[in-house]
Amino acid sequence: MKSTELKVAIIGSGLIGKKRVNSLKPEQVRVTCDLILKRAEDLAKGAPHCVATVSPEKAVTSPDVNVVMIATLNSSLAPLAKMAIEAGKHVLIEKPGAISVREIEELLSLSEKNKVLVRVGFNHRYHPAFQKAYEIAQSGALGPLMFIRARYGHGGRVGYNQEWRADPKLSGGGELMDQGVHLIDLAGSFLGNFSSIEGHAATYFWDMPVDDNAFLNLRTAQGQTAWLQVSCTEWKNLFSFEVYGKKAKIHIEGLGGSYGIEKLSYYQMLPEMGPPDTTVYEYPRGDQSWKLEMDEFFKDI
Repeated sequence: MKSTELKVAIIGSGLIGKKRVNSLKPEQVRVTCDLILKRAEDLAKGAPHCVATVSPEKAVTSPDVNVVMIATLNSSLAPLAKMAIEAGKHVLIEKPGAISVREIEELLSLSEKNKVLVRVGFNHRYHPAFQKAYEIAQSGALGPLMFIRARYGHGGRVGYNQEWRADPKLSGGGELMDQGVHLIDLAGSFLGNFSSIEGHAATYFWDMPVDDNAFLNLRTAQGQTAWLQVSCTEWKNLFSFEVYGKKAKIHIEGLGGSYGIEKLSYYQMLPEMGPPDTTVYEYPRGDQSWKLEMDEFFKDI
């Protein structure tokens, strides 16, 4: 199927829904859906063939749609994805994709039964620093990979503990479910599957029934380790992702905006060891991660 033949319904017209629409061609957007009709109508502006609605059923059953993108609260992701899959649509669900393993397993089974492609959106893989990191790693320049160390955090905001993310019925969990899934996904994209999972989640600062910090020790069957921490008590926003090989190291910092300029530092070990040869790549112009992710999704369809 050519990308020009893919016609999309967006369910959820908030910040992420807007990012998805902005990365599509106007003629590809056929339905926008939100509980607040005005938001769906605003998102539909500029798309000549688009219909706005408050009905998810109308969005997923539209004969003018063959791809559904879902950008809603966590608790709604899997139920809406199930509806779209059963309607025979390909589905891109924003992370975390569901709020339980049971929901994920049901979506996997349904996607196979209905022969449609279902993917969880993890746009961080498509940031320019990570695209460069994959290029370096796949070239063999790092040598065998040993371990990953990564931290990701923000400081919340006034009233953060009253938002939907603090309600386990809506979010499914706290910081581990929110930013933690990005680090787990990124670590797995370098090291593969993890056979050993250890760690703990804690609530240190925010008065809420979900975690505000999580610490993970993930290991592959070969003994490679991903040592990860996520936090919403990081008073200065932080992103740090280090990949250690036997020949070299990569360190990615920043994601743009409040996280600082995105950059990749590449440290190459010398035969005599000591201070490494260092190359720094900076990406001050932002990223095209949302578009690149969707382009790959469409290609795979």
